[in-house]
Amino acid sequence: MMPATAAIPAQRSLTYEDWRPPIVGVALLVPVGADSLAVADLRGMLMLPVGDVRIGHPLEEAAQQVLASREGLPLLRRVAVDRVQTRRRKVITHVLASAPMTRAAVDGLAYRDPRADVRVMSTLQFIDEVWPKARLRILVGLQALATGETVCIENGVVRAGIPVELMP
Repeated sequence: MMPATAAIPAQRSLTYEDWRPPIVGVALLVPVGADSLAVADLRGMLMLPVGDVRIGHPLEEAAQQVLASREGLPLLRRVAVDRVQTRRRKVITHVLASAPMTRAAVDGLAYRDPRADVRVMSTLQFIDEVWPKARLRILVGLQALATGETVCIENGVVRAGIPVELMP
């Protein structure tokens, strides 16, 4: 039996560990004209079109599966990488941007989830209505698209360039 005067061990702060493989996804930034974006509307929930990236598949191939089209999405390039460490795994989202499209071309796109509609929305209105955590990803992606740079968002902190381990 321990004496009543024995010291209670101090609680240690556990660091986050990757107990599982990372979740890797792709989000599409599809400009329409000069002031609009193609967005996914899933029963009132607005978001960038997103999908998963399977191990060994190129990002561009995963992006083409998110929004299906007869001609495919034109000129995809990575503009940002959003990396978040959760309690047991990392979540990595690659933001790819396409060349600007016309409204008619967007009408021919089909989202991977049949419950969602692809619609054109003013960029400013979309930024106001989107989930606050996704707002940073969209704003940084638009800035990177305009400047031609590629940026990395690490747990909400924006950094120039992409870490070596995330390079293709």
